Amino acid sequence: MTWAFGLLALAVLAWALAERRRRPMDRAARAAAPGRIADLPSGGTHYRWDGPTEGPVAVVIHGISIGSSFMDEVAAILAGMGFRVLRYDLYGRGLSDRPGGAQDRAFFVGQLRALLDYLGFDGPVTLVGHSMGGAIATAFAAEASHRVNRLVLLTAAGLGERTPLLFKLVRDVPVVGDWLMRVGGGLAIRRIARTLGRDQGISGEVIEAQCAETRYRGFLPAILSSLRHFLRDDLAVDHRKVARTGLPVLAMWAEEDEVILRSVPGRLAEINRDAMQVVVPGATHALPVTHVRDIREALREFLRAI
Repeated sequence: MTWAFGLLALAVLAWALAERRRRPMDRAARAAAPGRIADLPSGGTHYRWDGPTEGPVAVVIHGISIGSSFMDEVAAILAGMGFRVLRYDLYGRGLSDRPGGAQDRAFFVGQLRALLDYLGFDGPVTLVGHSMGGAIATAFAAEASHRVNRLVLLTAAGLGERTPLLFKLVRDVPVVGDWLMRVGGGLAIRRIARTLGRDQGISGEVIEAQCAETRYRGFLPAILSSLRHFLRDDLAVDHRKVARTGLPVLAMWAEEDEVILRSVPGRLAEINRDAMQVVVPGATHALPVTHVRDIREALREFLRAI
């Protein structure tokens, strides 16, 4: 039994040391950051505006593993089209707070609803979401269609994804999964980001921004909680609700997506025949940073058609 207690002590020590090496997301970390912090019920949410001070509002929502800076190019496209663009960091990412609790559907929809309320926006906005951000946008549109006038999905989660073996393990095995994510998750994410980033032609600046996320407290638990409590959800019912409202939808997919299943565009076509769908040849899941021109062209066509 002595060896068992010894192993347990080492495991606890490794967890504590790994967490101690990470920096808190505090005022010092936010000192030079653009934007502001909205004091919302579940915690401070970092947000910023792009584009003209007047114009239709577009809200841009990033994915699971990097903050809103990943959507810089998409925000610039929308701003160039005359939109007043709102970007914000999901809890546990970027410069937003790291509240506890399950990061489930209600958690993310609640953050977006609270931010729009805080900023005084009751009227409809255009929602633009990438990956998990697309799932959040879809869920919000299904629940509050009166607050949305367009839905733009960029390699959006919610209708079928591949989950790497490592992330299945940490997601599905309690305690052990938590330990693995806290102790080794940062290194694994950095290696994946750098390897895939180089292969996919992603800029070094974007890659290092994603790696930097892993060095702040609360990021890895946020990833794990999202995997366990939100990204398991199938959003077919939500897409059907969106289809019934007649809300204009643009869904862009990547031909070589390593995350979204190839069957997803066909599945969405069965659910929502009116959705405009574009599959970008040669693109991967990092569509918002690698195929900016394709996004711009698709958005122009989409906006002309509605």
